[in-house]
Parts: sequence; C-alpha cells; structure tokens
Amino acid sequence: MKKTALLNYLFALLCLVALFPAELSSQVKMGNSAVSYASPVEYKIAGITVVGAKHTDVLAIKLYAGIQVGDQIAVPGDKITKSITNLWNQNLFDDVAIYIAEIRDSEIYLVIEVKEVPVLAKFTFEGVSKAEGDNLKEETKMIRGMMVNKNLLNTIHYQIKKYYIDKGFLNANTKIKSEDDPSIDNGVFLTVSVDKGPRTKISEIVFNGAEKLTGSKLSRALKNTKKKRWWSIFKASKFVPSEYSKDKQNLIAKYNGAGFRDAKILQDTTYKTGKKTIGLRFDIVEGNKYYFRDISFTGNQKYSSEELNKVLGINRGDVYNIEALQERVLFSAAGTDVSSLYQDDGYLNFRAIPLEVAVEQDSIDIEILIDEGKQFRIGKVSIRGNTKTNDHVVFREIRTRPGDLFSRTDVIRTQRELAQLGYFNPEAFDVKTSQRAEEGLVDMEFILEEKPSDQIELSGGWGGGRVVGTLGVSFTNFSLRKFFDGSAWSPVPTGDGQRLSLRAQSNGSFFQSYNLAFTEPWLGGRKPNSLSFSLTHSIQTNGQRKKIDDEINPLRQALLITGASVGLGKRLLWPDDFFSLFTSLSFQHFNLKNFGSFFTFANGESNNLAVTLNLQRNSVSEPIFPRYGSTVSLMVKATPPYSSFSGERDFAAISDQDKFRWIEYHKWKFTVDWYTPLSNDKKLVLNSKMGMGFLGLYNRDIGVAPFERFYMGGVFLSGFLLDGREIINLRGYDDLSLSPSTGSSVITKYGTELRYLISPNPNAQIFALAFAEAGKTWDRFSKFNPFEVYRSGGLGLRIFLPMFGLLGLDYGWRFDEVPNLPQMAKGQFHFSIGMNLGDL
Repeated sequence: MKKTALLNYLFALLCLVALFPAELSSQVKMGNSAVSYASPVEYKIAGITVVGAKHTDVLAIKLYAGIQVGDQIAVPGDKITKSITNLWNQNLFDDVAIYIAEIRDSEIYLVIEVKEVPVLAKFTFEGVSKAEGDNLKEETKMIRGMMVNKNLLNTIHYQIKKYYIDKGFLNANTKIKSEDDPSIDNGVFLTVSVDKGPRTKISEIVFNGAEKLTGSKLSRALKNTKKKRWWSIFKASKFVPSEYSKDKQNLIAKYNGAGFRDAKILQDTTYKTGKKTIGLRFDIVEGNKYYFRDISFTGNQKYSSEELNKVLGINRGDVYNIEALQERVLFSAAGTDVSSLYQDDGYLNFRAIPLEVAVEQDSIDIEILIDEGKQFRIGKVSIRGNTKTNDHVVFREIRTRPGDLFSRTDVIRTQRELAQLGYFNPEAFDVKTSQRAEEGLVDMEFILEEKPSDQIELSGGWGGGRVVGTLGVSFTNFSLRKFFDGSAWSPVPTGDGQRLSLRAQSNGSFFQSYNLAFTEPWLGGRKPNSLSFSLTHSIQTNGQRKKIDDEINPLRQALLITGASVGLGKRLLWPDDFFSLFTSLSFQHFNLKNFGSFFTFANGESNNLAVTLNLQRNSVSEPIFPRYGSTVSLMVKATPPYSSFSGERDFAAISDQDKFRWIEYHKWKFTVDWYTPLSNDKKLVLNSKMGMGFLGLYNRDIGVAPFERFYMGGVFLSGFLLDGREIINLRGYDDLSLSPSTGSSVITKYGTELRYLISPNPNAQIFALAFAEAGKTWDRFSKFNPFEVYRSGGLGLRIFLPMFGLLGLDYGWRFDEVPNLPQMAKGQFHFSIGMNLGDL
C-alpha cells in the first residue's frame, strides 16, 4: 500500500513539474491503484467525473480538457499534462486537479476537480474624484462579468500606475480589496484604493560636459521636460517618462542641428531634490563640429545637378545639419525642396537618399542617390465623407484635376481650401492614392468629415442707456436652389455653400434693427467670383407712440435708417493665387424726425453712398485656429466728392442739414496678421498683428464726416451702432475710454498673442492665449505718433462652439494711465463673441 501511494505521488509530482515547474498549484493525484513509473501502461478511459463546477458547463470542461470516455491513455504519460494545460488556458479556474479514482484491469476512471474564478459583480474607486474614477474605469476597461484572476488584478495595478505617471505622479500606488458579493453567486466586489501622491516636479536640469551649446539652448530642446518656473504657462514641469525619452532624442537633434554630428548622452540620471521634486542630470559628449563640403547627385536625369543644387540651397562651408539636409531634400513647409520639384511635376514615386561618402577632419561630403521613377497623371478623383455638402461644392475647391500631372503642392493647397470652407474637420482630412502604373495614372480619394458650421447668436449688450437683446442665425452652407423643395428643409436647405444670415436687435419700443445678408461664393458655378448683398433697417425712438387719437405725436423723436449693399469678389492669379479683390456698393438713408441727439440738426435727411475696394492676400491654414500663414489687407472706402460738383458754394455758411445731405469722406485701412508655429505639432502658435486706419475729407469747410469714425477701448459688445463707426478693442481698459465721444479719424493698433491649442475637437475647439497689445486714436493725422500708445497685456481663453461661434474670456492689465480717468481699474475681465469683432 505504501509503495503504491508513493508511486502515485511521484507520478503526480512529475506531471506537475513538467507542466509548471515552480508555480502551478494544479495537481494530478492517484488513488490506491498500482502504477509503475518505469513501465507506463495503456488504459482505456471508462469514466470522467467533474467536481467543483458550479457555473461552468461540465461537458465544456471535458471538451476543454481534450479527453473523453473511450480514449486510450498511457499512465504515466503526457496526455493528462496536456489536459491540465488546456484547462488553465481557458482562464476560467483558480485551481485544476486530475485524480485517478480507480483502475479496473485495463480501464481507468478519472476525476477532474476545478476551482472556478469569481466574476466581477461591482467595483469602485476610492481616493479619487468621480471624474478621475470615470477616467480610470476607461483606462482599466473594467466591466461587470469579467473574470477576476491574477491577470486582471495585475492589469488594474499597471494601468492605474501608468495613468498617473503620465500625469506626473511618479509615486502613485493602488491597493485592491476583494469581497464576496452575496447578491451574485461566485461574484466579488472590488474596491480599488488609489493614492496618487504628490505631483513630481522638475526643480533643476544639469548638463555636464556642455560647452559648445548653452544650457538655455539645450533646455529649449527639451520640448516637454521643463524646469519648474513661476512664469511657465503652457508647459508644465511634470516628469513623464515617455516624453522624457523623446526629449533625449530632441537634445541630440539639437546638437546635430548645430553641426555636432557625434554628440551623445553618456548617461542620464534622475535624483530627488525634495519631497515633491526631482532633478535631471545629463552627461554629454559633444564631439567635433562639422561642415558641409561637396554635395553631389547621382541618378538624376530630369534635372541637372546644378539645378538641384540651387533648390537644395546648401553651400560648401555651411554648418553640417542632417535634419536640414533631409528637409531640403524630402519636405519643407515652404515647398522649396528637391522632392517637391519632382513631385509637383508628376513624379509621384520620387525617392532621394542622402549618404555620407567621406568624413575628413571637420568636413563631410554628401552624395544624394536619386530614383526619379515614372511620371504620373491624375486619373479618377473622388470624395468621401461629405454627408451634407454637395459634391460640386467640394470638387470646385480641389486643385487636382483628371489628366493633370500629379502635384504634391496641389494636394496640400486642396487641404487648405477645404479647411477654409469651415464645413469639414481639418484634423480628419486624408488623401488616399491608388496607382495604375501600367497606365501612368494615379487615382485620388479625398476623405472628409463634416462638422457643424451653422451658428446662432443670442446675446445682450448695453446701448442707448438700455439693455439691447440680439437674436441671429447664420446658415453657412445654405442652398437657395433647394428653397422650394420641401423635402430639403431640415431645418433649412443646405449643401450648396451659400451663406444666409438673419439678425434682429431690440430693447423694446426704443430700438429695433433688422438685417438680412446673403452670399453666393461661386457666382455661376464656374469661377470663384462671389456675389453678396445685404438689407438693413433700424428704428430708434424716445419710446413715444407715432400717433395719439389719430394725430401726429409732437413728443415723438425718431431716427430711421435703411440701408442696402451689393458686392462682388474675385480671386486673383497675380501676384499669386492667394490674392482676392472685393468690391461693394453700399447706401444708407437717414431720416431724422425731431431727433437732436445724433446729428447737429434734428429734422431732415442724410445719405451715405460709398464704394469699397478691399485687396487681400490670405494664406492662413484654417479659419478658427490658424497654425501658419498670413493675411494682408488694404481697404479703401469712399463716397463721391459732392462738394467738388457744387461750384463756388460757401459750405461754411450753409446749414448742417444741407452740408450733410450727402455725406462725403474717404477711408483707408491697412492690416497685417500672421501666424508662426513654435512647436512641431503646431499647437503653440505666435500670432502677430498690426493695423492702421485713416478717415479723410474732401473739403475743409465741411470737415471730417461724422460717420465711419474710429473708437477704442475695452471689448464693446453692444452692437448698437448706427453711424458706421468702428469700435476697436484694447483689453485692460474701459469700453470706449480711449477716444473722444465724437470718435477719431486716425487709429493704429498692434500686438501679439501666444496661442496654445488645448482641444482640436471640431465640436468644442479650445485654445488659451497670452497677449500684449497697444493702440491709440487721434483726431487729425498731424498728431499721429505710432510710439505714443496705450499698452496692455493679459491672459485669455477661446472656445469655438459651432452653434454659437467663437466665445472669448480675457483678463487684461493696463500699463498706462488715461487722462481724466484716474479711477479706472488696473485690470479687468472682458467677454467677447465673434471671430474678429473689435479688430481693425
């Protein structure tokens, strides 16, 4: 009996060691039957009994084990070992054991005993906020019904640790408590306690061995690993291992860009400098500084080496910079690289490989191997994803036409033009190409994703001593063609790229204003020539009724303004095709009835007929958050010089009613607005702008027109503007505080904004900014001084919601005192609505 028991034990132990040498808790046990390990015996399985299965199907367990009644097995042998392996691989059990219950002659009876893994009934997170708990749930992907095994628990620990390390909490810890849940058989309730600890900041960064490049230059190369400084706004000083690894590569790239080809980091170390801070130390070997010597090309047939060298733009003796070389050969944002030269001429598969062929002392020779490939023309052009916008609206903006030579520049320009429409998410834009090499054709498919673009304006402001309410809607992808198609109204017909806006303002019986505007961007559908028109009507009164007992009310004061405009826009091809010219004709009629607070006369009529010319070059990447490009604009608005047609009339002696019956002026504005990306992902952008305006006169006896004048200060939201005045924002100051009550004829403003994109989501695009700006107005040009201005600075946030447009909140500090306004606050909040509201 003892010998049989010993053999049975040895057989089970050997099976266990063969399968899981050190860790497996599964067992193979023998009964009292005699088994000789030295002489395996063949048995026929006569019966299999499963023990411990409460929730798992017994037949499924036998199927997982891979042994069935009637099978022949050798005892001892490897078939039982494989059965245990198969059962463990299902991740359904905490323990597996196989027993030999009985042996009868050549038949064997087996028992499979399992301990089932519990299922997750409930779980909760302790030590974190609800929002963080939701994030952790997303990270760990925990759901009810999951098997709670060691693998799951290890995954929870790992994912939570990784989540907090990426946020700078290097010492985050978790504890998981498991309790049986009586409401569910075999269910457990997990409580995950999280202690994220303090955020780890970087207090110092040391560069040992750095002599050729300064510490400040090297620190700037660390894009996302920054030393803690009080003025750091857009980059936190948290330590994130994944970003740290990238920044070590950026550090070497900085050296390479300065000619130090052999620079390397011997060792980098992190060390504690406090309870919540660490330091970083880099031990650097800089090596020698290298320069370009000879650059040659091989394999080029289309263009000569001289032509390619001109495009490359690298001269003998220039500092060796492999990154700049790659950019000049393969891709530059300006499109002035060798690859663009070929790919804009149809060579879709062009390849170029720069190689170092000689390194002597401090000089390096480069050979650029060129494979020009085959010239391709555009085959089929298709679009996908424009679920709302009609095909012809998209196709007219696409620069790649069937039959044309393939051009990489045209593909990039197409992306920019489609982004400018405002109908599609620029982050989701993609282009797929399919080559037909035997035909020399490439098919192109542009992938788009529609985003909401219509807007509703619901706001309130202050004007005329009362609150003015505004309700407006703008349909930016309207379709007049479908106006009479009832099935197209959802809520309005859309898809043809036209713009329709309706706007109404009122503060009750004292003021009402109504505006209608329509724009067709492609008049006739063949060329990008736009047609626009607008109608406006406003009534301002003192609140008195028109009539009392069918008689004219003598106490009523009223000003009625009716206006209309029509404009034509044209894209120009010279000096380049970023230029456009817009021409418009506008008319306003003013009717004053006992209204003495607007003009210098109380009764009468006045007219404002003007022509506007606007020459503009716009190359910005996209309208909401431009990442690169610029806008330069010159605008001239002028009325006819009526006084020149009236002979020798003495205008100084006539009444103001006659003097301003037809208003005359000429108005000039020049603005520049450009965007420079400061980070590789183009999320950090510097926006610089400047502008100047001037309102001129034709006749000194008449003087400067009371219309179209400039006002400055604060962020003015009223919209209660009747005389064509322009209110220019200057944050940090009170509204309209930097101009006289009658306005000014000369203005200048300039400033910068450092913008950082927080969320590129087209449904809620968010960016933060820091600004510095300055400006002033003058009543005559002779007093103009561009250096004698009011200055301010501050911080702000912008949120673009497709339904409401761009919403802004700024806090501005003024740097200068304003005469006669000693009580003005040094800093104040400003709220704004609109894209360019308050800009010149």
